[in-house]
Amino acid sequence: MFENLKRIAMQKLAAKMASNVLGGAETTAAAEEGAGAFMESIKAKLAGGNLTEVQSLFKGENLESNDLFGEAKGKLAAILQSKGMSSEEASAEAERTAPDLIAGLKEKFESTEEADKEFSLEGLAGMNPADLINKAQDMLGGNAGDLLNKAKNLF
Repeated sequence: MFENLKRIAMQKLAAKMASNVLGGAETTAAAEEGAGAFMESIKAKLAGGNLTEVQSLFKGENLESNDLFGEAKGKLAAILQSKGMSSEEASAEAERTAPDLIAGLKEKFESTEEADKEFSLEGLAGMNPADLINKAQDMLGGNAGDLLNKAKNLF
């Protein structure tokens, strides 16, 4: 789901930012970096057990008070600035673009179309990296050190 979210985010960002002061290549690069940074932020929130914050973002609840939303705007502004925009222009562009990005992704989570069935807020809970690590440790019977000790005992 994350790769598809990233692709959609990149498309939304590139379309929304097309009329900015940057050239086409810089805008495309900024959209790609921005989408990647946004997905990494989501993964970090999930790994930290902040599923509710991620879900509320995609429900469109209290965007301005959502730390993930603020983080997305900040990272996007920094990326745009690194591509040549002034600090003021980058902040304004991020402020204008981020809400549309979230709205576009929210549409996917709310869609009843067959093609969008993989986008599920409930499915995000199953993608929590911390839970996956815990499951792997349970399967291995503890931690990585235990696994190495078990391997040593084979020889």
